[in-house]
Amino acid sequence: MPPITCWLKWVKEKLKNNIKKNKIMKEIKAFVRPNKVNNIVHNLKEAGYENITVSMAEGTGKFQDEKAFVSQKFSITDSEIAKLEMVVKKKDVDAVISIISEYGKTLNPGDGIIYVSDVEKAYRVKTGLKNGE
Repeated sequence: MPPITCWLKWVKEKLKNNIKKNKIMKEIKAFVRPNKVNNIVHNLKEAGYENITVSMAEGTGKFQDEKAFVSQKFSITDSEIAKLEMVVKKKDVDAVISIISEYGKTLNPGDGIIYVSDVEKAYRVKTGLKNGE
């Protein structure tokens, strides 16, 4: 192939890969103090991130809060925790994490943790079709 043809092929492949990368969705799971949830969710919604799942859970970790308790449901847990879950576009991850961190912190140990992972596919329960179909 002439050099220009090779270069054009390379450019097309790069563009195709970049488009695929930008379509990747990310799942964000944030484990935060329950008393911070309302403020976090309010600010996420204000910023346009409206699809949020909130669950109450119990957990255990290295840090023990002064309000730690012995769970009546599980013998190994000692702290209530709230879990926020969302799926966002890759480009929105930093903004969402910023909001959760800003409004979820107390500057004390045990404020929580945030995980980010790839979402390869999403299907609608009603139709069984992938999102975007």
